[in-house]
Amino acid sequence: MIPIVVAAFLFLAACIVGLIILFTRIDFSEIESDVKRVGRQGERYANIVIREFLKEGDVLLSNVRLSVDGKDTELDNLVINNRGLFIIEVKNYSGVLAGTEDDYEWIQSKMTPGGNFYQKQVKNPIKQVGRQVYILSNFLKQYGYNVWVEGYAFLVERNSPVESDKILNTQADINNAIHYGRNNNLTTKTKEEIVKLLGGEG
Repeated sequence: MIPIVVAAFLFLAACIVGLIILFTRIDFSEIESDVKRVGRQGERYANIVIREFLKEGDVLLSNVRLSVDGKDTELDNLVINNRGLFIIEVKNYSGVLAGTEDDYEWIQSKMTPGGNFYQKQVKNPIKQVGRQVYILSNFLKQYGYNVWVEGYAFLVERNSPVESDKILNTQADINNAIHYGRNNNLTTKTKEEIVKLLGGEG
């Protein structure tokens, strides 16, 4: 008969080996935080909404990654058509937001399902999309395209603390931004070249 101490040791060793095998099979890169998961849900919703308003000749690129002079960014949505280039940054912030258009961060106040109140700082999407416009514009200039880029923020919860022409609150706002705003009169050839450059099918 195996002594109890030895049996306990063997059981513990087997558990450790089992845990090691389990953890080596888990892809931790696929495990998202609650914040990232909610953000991705908002991006998927906005992507569906934007697609509803696309017209013939419009091209929608999503999750476009760019790097210029050591500055990196990822564009949630970029609509390219003969009127121009339109970045739409998506935020799925819940709760109440406080801040101004010039603040680099806003304050998010929220009540959890358990009844706990908390506040945290979140990115001001107006500032964020302004940076994205700068990076995309300079990226395109490197390839000889000196075109005007428009940038907007779409808040899924419609809870922006500021009134701004850079904030899209409704589906109609999205349609107006990409079809009835500034017209940069891009030729079809230029549009197709830029789409291809940014990773689209062209």
